[in-house]
Amino acid sequence: MTKWLQSGRRRDLTIILAGEGPLHGQALKSRLESHYDERIEPRSFYGALDTLVDNGHLELREAGIHDEYALTDAGRRMVEEQFAWMRGHLEDS
Repeated sequence: MTKWLQSGRRRDLTIILAGEGPLHGQALKSRLESHYDERIEPRSFYGALDTLVDNGHLELREAGIHDEYALTDAGRRMVEEQFAWMRGHLEDS
């Protein structure tokens, strides 16, 4: 597996998008802040998104006045592989 999920924030962003579909940045940030129950520094948040886009796991789409982020096929595969790996470890215990 590539290093894309070594960051919990990147992993969690892709999980949110896998479950909810494309979201604009502020909506995605709000959902992640709700999950963490704390404010996330915008520079760090958008840096994580940029890394996922640069690595081909997310795409940035034009959607009205707000661009939105969506999983690519590669991103979806990585989320599914992560869940399979987790499921395997949970079933072994």
